[in-house]
Amino acid sequence: MSTADLSPIRVDVSMSSTREVPLLLRLLWFFFVGLPVGWAATLIAWCASVTIIGLPLGIWILNRLPQIMTLKQPELQVKAIPRGGFYHVTQQSPDQLPLIIRLLWFLAAGWWLSGVWMTLAFALSASIIGIPFAFWMFNRVPRVLFLTE
Repeated sequence: MSTADLSPIRVDVSMSSTREVPLLLRLLWFFFVGLPVGWAATLIAWCASVTIIGLPLGIWILNRLPQIMTLKQPELQVKAIPRGGFYHVTQQSPDQLPLIIRLLWFLAAGWWLSGVWMTLAFALSASIIGIPFAFWMFNRVPRVLFLTE
């Protein structure tokens, strides 16, 4: 074994991440902006979802409902892939179920269950005790709607 085989491997990884919005700011946003704008976004998304042409726009809006209502930042995964002696660092969204499964879920249950889910979340947001549950529910609308992470 040569000394070249024993040399340490040097890996330099530089990454930036978005900071989470402070909870107090998220609460203020939720009450003064998130609820009315989120309600309007929900109505627009549901009206768009009625038509085949508007369905992609409706799903796009509903998938962003957590950010609209609570300033929740999308979750990203970071992977380091070795290439030619260097590591290529990429950010990507979490792995998703196959599209056909997500489409079948949307058609069978996601479209109506997400409506019930959001109605319950809006109702919970009317009380101080229900606000944490409403946050939790609004952040999970994409999962209920289309099984996305």
